[in-house]
Amino acid sequence: MSFEKDDRVVFRDEHSEHDGEVGTVTQKMETMFGEATYTISFEDGQETGIAADALEEADEDDVDAADADAE
Repeated sequence: MSFEKDDRVVFRDEHSEHDGEVGTVTQKMETMFGEATYTISFEDGQETGIAADALEEADEDDVDAADADAE
């Protein structure tokens, strides 16, 4: 799946402090192999160089839960 700037996504990486968090795509970069990597911003930081397979589209429940946690 491909994502675009400002898409809300759930990040899945058990080695990251942001695992399971909802973030916003702030940048999409193409590698020299034609694959996309992303920069994702979270409320308390960001991750760069994220492959699409570590992301999933955030649904309304994910976004609502993230917004409630932010308050």
